[in-house]
Amino acid sequence: MTQFGDRLMLIGGELVASEGGEWITSVNPATEQVIGRAPAGTAADVDRAYDAAAAAQPEWAAKSIWQRAGYLHKLAAAIRERGEEILQLEASDTGNTIKLLAGDIVISSAMLQYYAGLGTEIKGDTVPASGGQNIHFTLREPYGVTARIVPFNHPFMFEAAAIAAPIMAGNAVIIKTPETSPLSGGILAELCQEIFPPGIVNLVSGYGIPVGDRIARHPKIRRIGFTGSVGTALAIQRSAAEICIKHITLELGGKNAMIVCADADPDAVTKAAIGGMNFAWAGQSCGSVSRLMVHESIYDDVVERVAAKVSALKLGDPLDPTSEMGPVNNKAHYDRILSFMASAKQEGAKTVTGGDVPKGEQFERGFWVEPTVYGDVTMDMRVGKEEIFGPVISAIKWSKLDEVIAMANAVDYGLTGAVWTNDLQVAMTTARALETGLVWINGTQAHYVGTPFGGWKDSGLGREECVEELVSYTQSKAIHILL
Repeated sequence: MTQFGDRLMLIGGELVASEGGEWITSVNPATEQVIGRAPAGTAADVDRAYDAAAAAQPEWAAKSIWQRAGYLHKLAAAIRERGEEILQLEASDTGNTIKLLAGDIVISSAMLQYYAGLGTEIKGDTVPASGGQNIHFTLREPYGVTARIVPFNHPFMFEAAAIAAPIMAGNAVIIKTPETSPLSGGILAELCQEIFPPGIVNLVSGYGIPVGDRIARHPKIRRIGFTGSVGTALAIQRSAAEICIKHITLELGGKNAMIVCADADPDAVTKAAIGGMNFAWAGQSCGSVSRLMVHESIYDDVVERVAAKVSALKLGDPLDPTSEMGPVNNKAHYDRILSFMASAKQEGAKTVTGGDVPKGEQFERGFWVEPTVYGDVTMDMRVGKEEIFGPVISAIKWSKLDEVIAMANAVDYGLTGAVWTNDLQVAMTTARALETGLVWINGTQAHYVGTPFGGWKDSGLGREECVEELVSYTQSKAIHILL
């Protein structure tokens, strides 16, 4: 028996293995030891989940918003009750450090409670379209069966949050858990089995092909939300487009710029750059500010300060509360990050700190890379323009504001950005000019529930964490009463 055993899927209110009988073996990325298994779902499992969801959804949609909200509040409470168990499993399965990972439990519960309170926003409008002679109004109605596909970096938090908007809007939902770090989905499956009517929430684990592909190609799943890479998003869009018209929202990657002006406080900038790079998750966060773009007058000072803090980060066991960074999530991603480090050296970036695998017996097994700062980065380097999704800061020097804005925008991504200055006019001019869905002024990292999160360009379509996400899981219907 492995540390966490076999975890099961939830289909139609039953905890089940895959119809194909195959399993995904999950390893601890810090040690490469097998810690548990999750079912390797099949297309047939997706079909079973759809059938169960379709049968259950009409009765769910008929419930009042207050009844639906009650279920979400119950799930939020249940997550808090099993929080420590979830944290132990999640840290072991993802490599995320447990001290800050505790925030995922808080966020999971908060998102469920937030959407539980938004039910009255599922509303239409009246329209004076015929001079008062008739009555014209709109309704918002659920899609029916929806699906969400979540990534490996915060699987439990994303899975729990992904449930909230679809079912609050009156839909049933199928959640596809990630193929790496799939184990915590088994806990969520157990909780949802206890709380929800059969078929309303279904969790299917498995590989992108066949599970994700079947979701994309299922002719009756008309609403899909995906969080992950641009490449997978394109594959989902292509697969769906071959079958029927679908509403697909996408929350994707970023090559996010933190623009630091000459008047910014170097101490505050250093703290924000470290926090904004999300080293507790080994930089594996789509919103990480991985491009540190510093005015030439303070560039050397800021880069030196940031590098000193980065080099002092404690790498270690994700379950150790004193660890500040763990391993990256999986072998394929580890190899990808090392390829970026090799290209940085080949293309002439200056290694200020890190840039290799850490030394020592503790790091002989597992997917460990050093937290890294590269200096003298230019926009023609891979580390200057491509998303690494790892613990790597690329420092870029600038002299004129219009030039740094152009550099910040000279990527295919547009998720987040930050500007640091004491000049409000410069701050607002820069914020307006950045081609991103979110800009922090004198901040990084923080999400504020209720404000839209999502990207421009290849960083995605649609918004999450706000009313817009809830409404996006409904369709508009116009009704005309002729008097």
